[in-house]
Amino acid sequence: MHKIAASMFVCWMLLVQTTGLSARGTGQAIGAKDEALAGEWPKAKPASLGIDEKLLAAFDADLASGKYSLVDSFELIRCGHEVYERKYSHDYGQIYGKEAKTRGPLNAHLTGPYNYFDPAWHPYYRETGLHSMQSVSKTVTSVLIGVAVTRGDFKSSMDTPVLRYFDETKVKNVDERKRRMTLRHVLTMTTGLDWNEETSYDDPHNDSSLMEAADDWVQYVIDKPMKEEPGKVFNYSSGATELLAYIFHKETGQDIEAYGEKYLFQPLNMKHYWKRSPMGVIDTEGGLYLKDADLAKIGYLYLHHGRWNKQQIVSETWVKESLTPFIEAERGGIYKYGFKWWLLQESPTDTQHYTWMARGFGGQRLMIFPEKDLIAVFTGWDILGAPVTNQALVSRILPAVSPQACSVPAQ
Repeated sequence: MHKIAASMFVCWMLLVQTTGLSARGTGQAIGAKDEALAGEWPKAKPASLGIDEKLLAAFDADLASGKYSLVDSFELIRCGHEVYERKYSHDYGQIYGKEAKTRGPLNAHLTGPYNYFDPAWHPYYRETGLHSMQSVSKTVTSVLIGVAVTRGDFKSSMDTPVLRYFDETKVKNVDERKRRMTLRHVLTMTTGLDWNEETSYDDPHNDSSLMEAADDWVQYVIDKPMKEEPGKVFNYSSGATELLAYIFHKETGQDIEAYGEKYLFQPLNMKHYWKRSPMGVIDTEGGLYLKDADLAKIGYLYLHHGRWNKQQIVSETWVKESLTPFIEAERGGIYKYGFKWWLLQESPTDTQHYTWMARGFGGQRLMIFPEKDLIAVFTGWDILGAPVTNQALVSRILPAVSPQACSVPAQ
């Protein structure tokens, strides 16, 4: 879900002003060290890194009580150390038992990985600790393209026309606007395609659900007619990101998952599972599974300008461009959008400082507060109710965080 309640803006502004989030910085993580993280995150006492544990304990109690719907985990990383981590257990087989046996937009095939109510597949992959990331997969896909660009394996510029990768005679609704659609437009949700993902995912008119019910997802997307000039209008599209799995293979000759395993997941010691479409194409729009602690590593990588263990995994240039606002994600709103990253503006007039976010259906969230060297991760699986706003969660985290710089923490 990507819709944001604009009515929360005033509350968010008051929060920013009272927590010091608007403090200026250089973009360098405060006091962060370029060191290896082998296995689990090193742990630190919250107080040793300027975290009020009592406020977090109250938040934890509310998460456990269900106040913020079906949250599965909450983790807080500061200065490269885990300062708070909780899991919350839910019986999803019972919660969604009826829906799991009923065909619908979130269960088009009744069985298999795209029955979103099947506890064998959602939210955890086959009773492992790997949790469905949903649209956080889009952000990781952007990271992987950046890795390939950095390594010289993805040679084309982001201004390359998308139709270069297709036989135009086999694509429907081709016009001059579709010919002008580029990779940059795909990365920034500005393709101009006529795509409806504004409705809920259990709505039979939602294009994302219709795509997942089809056999050939890539063809479904590229055949859509154009509605706008590319690059002009933000329109959230899972289909646009699915094109990137196909394009990556065409451009590099490599499968994006296999490539990611070698050049991202292994170097960062991340375990994963990644679903594929019926045609065998990696589900880059929503099929990735990660542990919450491993998702935090993506945030840490970007906090450190693409470096991990003294190795440049993805270039600083790509990181900077990815986190530079390309377009407003909502008219007059507080969100901008980069290369598959949501950018939460600190104030209506401040165009330099943002909170970086990756977000996914059901309650998956990676929140990065660069000037506080703070990473928050949430997972969850509330796929039928109204989603909790990001601001509601942030309003419980930031008051517990002091503006102090990082130092050597108490273990």
